[in-house]
Order: sequence, then C-alpha cells, then structure tokens
Amino acid sequence: MDCTNKLQIVFGDLTLGVKGEGWHVIFNYSRGGIESLVSGGREWLYRAPQPTFWRALTDNDRGSGFHLKSGCWLAADTFIRMTGCSVAVDGEAIAMPMPPENNKYTPGQTAQSVALTFAFETLTVPAAKVAVTYTATCAGVNVKAKYFGTEGLPQLPVFGLRMIMPTHATGFTYEGLSGETYPDRMAGGIPGVYEVEGLPVTPYMVPQDCGMHMDTKWVEVRRNTQLSNMAQAAESSLKITMDDKPFAFSCLPYTAEELENATHHEELPPARRTVLCVYGAVRGVGGIDSWGSDVEEAYHVSAEQDHEFSFNIAL
Repeated sequence: MDCTNKLQIVFGDLTLGVKGEGWHVIFNYSRGGIESLVSGGREWLYRAPQPTFWRALTDNDRGSGFHLKSGCWLAADTFIRMTGCSVAVDGEAIAMPMPPENNKYTPGQTAQSVALTFAFETLTVPAAKVAVTYTATCAGVNVKAKYFGTEGLPQLPVFGLRMIMPTHATGFTYEGLSGETYPDRMAGGIPGVYEVEGLPVTPYMVPQDCGMHMDTKWVEVRRNTQLSNMAQAAESSLKITMDDKPFAFSCLPYTAEELENATHHEELPPARRTVLCVYGAVRGVGGIDSWGSDVEEAYHVSAEQDHEFSFNIAL
C-alpha cells in the first residue's frame, strides 16, 4: 500500500495517539502497549495486548507432568513487568515524550510512521526479557515481538501476543490449514480459506487448550456488538495478516487461565469476550502412548533460545 497520507499524532502525558484514515490507536506508556484501537467506528481492545507464554494444559501435558516442570510460565503469563519504552518518529528516535518533554509539541503534529517499543521482564527465576514493537503507518500497525532466550528456564508452552476484545465475536475467517492443528498435528490440515461461526470450544471432558490454527496467512474476526449504550452497529471486522512468514493463532471466548481453572465446562464463566492470541512458537501436544509420554523433541519450545515473530493489524 502506498502510504502518501500522513498520520496525525497527539503527544499526551502518559499516552501517544495516532490517527489514520478511518482509524486511530492510543498507546499507553504505563500499560505497555495499545490501550485503544478504533477501526470502523468500533473499539477492538478490552485490554492492552500482552506477551503470552501459557496455553491451557492438555491431557498429555498433565500425563507427562509438563505443568510440574514448566508451571512458572503460568505465573509469567498472568503477571509481567514492563521495564521501559522508547519512541521513534519517521525512523528517528526521540526523547520519551512525557511531561515536561511533551510540552514542546503543538497540535497538528504529523508523521509517516510512529514506532513504540515496549520492554518487558518475566517474573520467572531467572527473568527473561521480551520486546514488543508497534509501528504505525497509513496501512495499519505492524507488530514485532521478540523473546530473548535465557539459560536455566524450562520449556515454553507458547510464545505469542494476547489481544482481548470487548465483546463476543460472531465468528472468524482465516486462510491456513483446516481444522485444529498443532506443530505435531499438521499432516491432516488442508490449505484453504475457512469460515468459523462463533467461538467454539472443543467439548473435551476437562476443558483444555483447543482451537489452535497453524501456518496461517491471515485471520479476520467479526463482531456485531460493542460495550456501549449506543445502538449496535452492523457487523464489522478486524484483520490480522502475516508479515514475513505465517503465524499460528487461536480465537476463543476464554483466556488460557480461565480454561485452566475449570474442571468441567459448566465451571467456565459466561462467554462475553473474544481472546485472540497470535503465536510465533507453539509446543506440540504429543499423545504418543495414551497421553503420558513427553512431546517429541522436535516440537519442544526452548526457553533458552530466542523466538521472534511479526504480523500486521490491517486498518
């Protein structure tokens, strides 16, 4: 896309607003990311996106004792420390635009691109570092996430970015492999474009991780409700596209922690949100011998190695 239209920028005290044609985003320095993303007149975020490291346990995870080896990533998924933020405008780093530095900016500021990089540190021992960079242009927002490998940490369940949307989606469409796929369960997946109605949760006896889709080129989430007393608008959508390589994703009405806390489906809370997770690394599910043996080594996700991925939020 030819980005000839400039972005409008507003330098707030704790926020940085970026407005394009028909959309705007607000970055929050203290919350570590985008706190508001409005496209097509609809708010698409209920919480600022956060790095995610945990997927709900599967039967095989429990049988192999994976949770006893890697349980620290559940805490890391729930709590994470933001350690810093940097801002660049049109490719040039600027001083952090917080008071009083932001007072030098006047209304009507514009740019071709704005990039914010948020640094995080996990609560694991030892701590691991993560960096998430958002680059806004007239085409939308490019997102790059990097996990820095740290010696001494157990295997990761996943590494990705979790986005929680305000209301329950009516469904989603994606281009990738058919059905539910994992790194060691891709052989039966058929490439194509697939439409999914609602946000189905696989009815396993015990709620567990489900709905993973590997090797995805794009996913488009549809909603027709909003958290507002205004009249509900017609259905609209938000599209996530691949950057340099395909990604994995899940789109469910629950976080991994909500699935983890339920031993039966009736214990799950009412489905009121949409939890879209985009992943750069996913551990396999195993299931070699009655759900007990460890996942084959080729499908492990080492926490001692770097992991990096990127995608685009098309606006």
